[in-house]
Amino acid sequence: MMVIAAAAFFACATPRSFVWYFVWRFAAGVSGGTLMALAAPTVMPHVPPARRGLAGGVIFTGVGLGIAASGTLVPLLLKMGLVATWCGLGVLALALTVLAWGGWPDEPTGLAPPGVNAVHRPGLALGALYVEYGLDAAGLVPHMVFLVDFVARGLGRGLAVGAGYWVVFGLGAMVGPVLAGQLADRIGFARAVRLALLAQAAAVAALVVTASPVALFVSSAIVGALVPGIVPLVLGRVHELIPDDPQRQAAAWSVTTVAFALGQAGAGYGFSFLYARTADYTALFAIAAVTLTTALVIDLAVALASPRIARSHRQA
Repeated sequence: MMVIAAAAFFACATPRSFVWYFVWRFAAGVSGGTLMALAAPTVMPHVPPARRGLAGGVIFTGVGLGIAASGTLVPLLLKMGLVATWCGLGVLALALTVLAWGGWPDEPTGLAPPGVNAVHRPGLALGALYVEYGLDAAGLVPHMVFLVDFVARGLGRGLAVGAGYWVVFGLGAMVGPVLAGQLADRIGFARAVRLALLAQAAAVAALVVTASPVALFVSSAIVGALVPGIVPLVLGRVHELIPDDPQRQAAAWSVTTVAFALGQAGAGYGFSFLYARTADYTALFAIAAVTLTTALVIDLAVALASPRIARSHRQA
């Protein structure tokens, strides 16, 4: 999958046809999703439980580094043209593939492909986590897709200022996973997930109220930190809900990754459709804030309902 991801960059540098481009962008999405689903579960069994929050944060810091690179490296490469930009990214991806090639654990972890030796039956809390993660992915789309355009054109402050906030977004993404992982090691993954959802909802809602430089900076940094930062938190929460069962953990993590991908894909189209019809950035951020708040409400409702369900099962 690392090789496919690197090859996709070089393939997209060739201006052939829409089908050619579609196939390779699809391949890039599949490879990225697979790496997101398998990389952490492959490494985490080799990490002491007390350090898994930090380890998960370190793993997903790579996502933040990629975001930061897109705000700095891509504009520099674009000065040399689109073909050079695609090829430059391909060289970087290939170099990172070579660097990481020997870093995978040699010892077997007991993981099996989902569905081979394990039947995946999510309980209430795990099923709710799938929904929450999908909603979280949807709520992040306006910042990930429209933030720069909102600042540059919507507020009329120019592309340079918009790119500056995207760099802030990327810097937040670089430190977010590690900070989130350390927080989870201290307060637990369940509480950390709720706190992350609350912070995201507040940061997105802030842009509905004001577009001051301070609000834009804080909102960009918080959402940027939690775009990759939510990933180790959800991964750790999956491990909490399914302790000591690597096969079911792998199956559940695959489902959460699919939920996140579906949330982003659906919201990407939905928000783009809405903007094309209304040209209203505020509506996008408002809907995203409601979406994130809904995810938080679901999590709190399940947390309150779970003890009652457990008591009823014991009485039965």
